[in-house]
Amino acid sequence: MRRREFLHALAIGAGAGWITKFAQSGGGKRMADRSVVVDTSKSPHAKLRSIPISAVKLRDRFWQPRLIALQEVTIPTQYELMEQTGRIDNFRRVAGKVGGEFRGLYFNDSDVYKWLEAAAWSLAVQPNEKVADLMDKVIAEIEAAQDADGYLNTFFSLERKNQRWTNLRDMHELYCAGHLFQAAIAHHSHRE
Repeated sequence: MRRREFLHALAIGAGAGWITKFAQSGGGKRMADRSVVVDTSKSPHAKLRSIPISAVKLRDRFWQPRLIALQEVTIPTQYELMEQTGRIDNFRRVAGKVGGEFRGLYFNDSDVYKWLEAAAWSLAVQPNEKVADLMDKVIAEIEAAQDADGYLNTFFSLERKNQRWTNLRDMHELYCAGHLFQAAIAHHSHRE
């Protein structure tokens, strides 16, 4: 699988499926249990054992109202703030859907990815059609912004293309990519 296909798979939430295919092809060890966030089933040192995220039910008087507030207020409000501050437009700009300059700080993509991760984990324990629809919209914008060579960082994708990978210490390219990977893992986990 080429890098572009791998990143495309991550951007649309299919990354873990590719990892499994890679493992089955002899490229790595097959994971013991993909339904848990961290599989400790074979560790002789683990005192605790993971359970599938789908086994977690937040229905008590403390957590249930917070989950409802997260899905009904926080996630939609954060989406609107990402729209207002140009974070999602940065992806649209790279995809050629809108014009203008990059908006915000050079690590703004990470905010979009962390929002996706939060939305995905909330869906893992409580389905919500509005949150799922917002996620699908944002994932489509991210996918459209990916460069032909697989690169995905809206700060560097256009006028700063020649500066890619030149300042890993300060410019957050790996930081943003890591947040994309975490969002892809969360998205894949809630779709099981």
